[in-house]
Amino acid sequence: MIHSFQRRVFTAAALVLGLSAVLSMSIPSASAQTVADLKKKGEITVGLLVDFPPYGTVDGKNQPDGYDADVARLLAKDLGVKLKLVPVTGPNRIPFLLTNKVDMLVASLAITPERAKQVQFSQPYSAAGIVLFGSKKANIKTAADMKGLRIGVARASTQDVAVTGIAPKDTEIRRFDDDASAMQALMSGQVDAIGCSTTVAAQIAKRAPANTFETKFQLLQQVMAVALRPGQPELLKTVNDFVARNKANGELNKLYQKWLATDLPAMSAGS
Repeated sequence: MIHSFQRRVFTAAALVLGLSAVLSMSIPSASAQTVADLKKKGEITVGLLVDFPPYGTVDGKNQPDGYDADVARLLAKDLGVKLKLVPVTGPNRIPFLLTNKVDMLVASLAITPERAKQVQFSQPYSAAGIVLFGSKKANIKTAADMKGLRIGVARASTQDVAVTGIAPKDTEIRRFDDDASAMQALMSGQVDAIGCSTTVAAQIAKRAPANTFETKFQLLQQVMAVALRPGQPELLKTVNDFVARNKANGELNKLYQKWLATDLPAMSAGS
């Protein structure tokens, strides 16, 4: 049943992520880089989300922070270069990468078949559970129960793909620019439920009065990876070595514990 569900999710990816694919097809050439190029430049530019805490957020000085930011800092230190963090959004992450606005993405980008046609993915460095989260008053136990309801998602996200893949035809799927907007829509009653990560669900639960919202069911478990432009095998190998080494030595687990108060999940590119 799980494999059947995942096939439906991935089939829907072509529809939801079509805009990003069109954007990438219109780009004449995305420049390839080597490790030597980055060291010569003396800096690595990394795109990350700032609206997906605790993976991507901002600190007290409104600067990018979170688990992804710490992973990027560790990577820059490993390469011996300075780090420039560039905030991106869910929809513009891949276009920013393919138009050379950033060197790579450490932006909670889940591995999907459609995205893998546009970018090179490293081995996964992070994971997150994706759930349908909504009002306790909404009787939603299965996908079929979404019929006729208003369901919010961040546009072009894996939760967008997941919800689109299982929602009955007359479900009203409302797409927002980011998770923060979807969250506000739920809390203000504009939608009955949203597809979101377990961390976003936890944020809502903290802000809302007790027993207002609840997790309806799990949509999927996603693994996230560093994304690079295609045609950079040496840089990809370097990033993969970085991920493997820092999983093995416990550094990534320390960062995950710092931000999520739990151990880094066991994961593979195929999970």
